[in-house]
Amino acid sequence: MPAARFIVSGRVQGVFYRASTREQAMDLGLAGHARNLSDGSVEVIASGSALALDALEQWLRHGPPAARVDAVAREELPQQELRGFKTT
Repeated sequence: MPAARFIVSGRVQGVFYRASTREQAMDLGLAGHARNLSDGSVEVIASGSALALDALEQWLRHGPPAARVDAVAREELPQQELRGFKTT
């Protein structure tokens, strides 16, 4: 399945960004993970249909109500078969 890595910067830690991303990804049928990075950004790795990855990217640009997203960088990854969606 297609896969992508997203790095989301802005006010995205401590605002339920990862948990909300997990819900959104699962609703879209994606697998992967979301984790905080030491620089204050959030990394999201997701695998699923290309349309679902595009939809997730659009959601990541806004995130939950308390977030302020400044930028979303996307990197295409080799096809992967991930299971479930975790937050760490």
